[in-house]
Amino acid sequence: MFDFSSVDLLDAFTRELRLCKVTEGEHVVVLSEPTSRGDYVAAAFGAAKALGAHVIAATVPGGSPAPLPSTHTGAGPGLRSVLADTTAQDLLKSADLVVDLTQEGFIHAPVQQEILRAGTRILFVCDAPDVLIRNLPDEGDKQRVLRGVELLKSSRTMRVTSAAGTDLTVQLAGSRPEFQTGFADDPGRWDHWPSTMVLCWPELSDGRIVLAEGDILLPFKEYVHTPVTLHIAGGRIEKAEGGAEARMLETFFADANDEWGRHLSHMGWGLMRSADWFATAMYGKGDLMGMDARAFAGNFLWSTGPHPVLGRESYAHLDIAMRGCTVSVDGTEVVTGGELVER
Repeated sequence: MFDFSSVDLLDAFTRELRLCKVTEGEHVVVLSEPTSRGDYVAAAFGAAKALGAHVIAATVPGGSPAPLPSTHTGAGPGLRSVLADTTAQDLLKSADLVVDLTQEGFIHAPVQQEILRAGTRILFVCDAPDVLIRNLPDEGDKQRVLRGVELLKSSRTMRVTSAAGTDLTVQLAGSRPEFQTGFADDPGRWDHWPSTMVLCWPELSDGRIVLAEGDILLPFKEYVHTPVTLHIAGGRIEKAEGGAEARMLETFFADANDEWGRHLSHMGWGLMRSADWFATAMYGKGDLMGMDARAFAGNFLWSTGPHPVLGRESYAHLDIAMRGCTVSVDGTEVVTGGELVER
């Protein structure tokens, strides 16, 4: 029987690589591990070939020294084999585009920056097929996120509030505003399909974050059932109060025994209007990375653990996606009560 899903994947990857500006004669490396999806490898390879690129499919042993199973977060130092193998690094540095189909990627690994400095574009792909197809980006998404980046660059303070009780003040000085737009089109650019968001890496934030029912804890891929109040001082979670989820977070930090585990990392807001907040409930935990929650239009996304601006390496990486917040940047609201404001 003919596999129509393969046709859909090939079409989606071809459209995606066009957004990544893959052109005839470029060199594309499709990077995978033995546990990567074979249909993704085939679709990425076929798409790059159809666009006239020279394509190499490279399979590396993968694996990470992180003390946790793969959670699709990019936490930890990334692919052990790429970190240790200069031949693999040279291959990636010589490519115009790397399509990263590994389970964890090397999002927070220093070697990623070395590869990007060589001018290589990197596209990380790790989510369910229909999630990728539903959330295919549009070329205009880049201008949307760049407007948010420019606002952050010219501002001093971000404030996040909510009816549930969140009231957090974030100092933006030195926070290196960034974005994800779902495609890697510029030399030295890393991006993630699917994803449309604005983010920054602040050092100092103070106040409280109140997780309301229905907010999402990643990588646990669980919804909050009982409100949690997190007391923040100097960019660090001093205490978590509430029910079961508060106790789980406190236990997670204690078990991690990580000096940066309680420190806030990146934060920002989502702009992906095609995202489904309930995707987390509809898939098996091993099938989903959770980008619907992370990039959901009008969310407030914040994290703990690794912080490249401050040189902090950490395995204790949490992403927490919240709805119903108001996010203002120097008094300009970019999210109002959980609804995205675009100008």
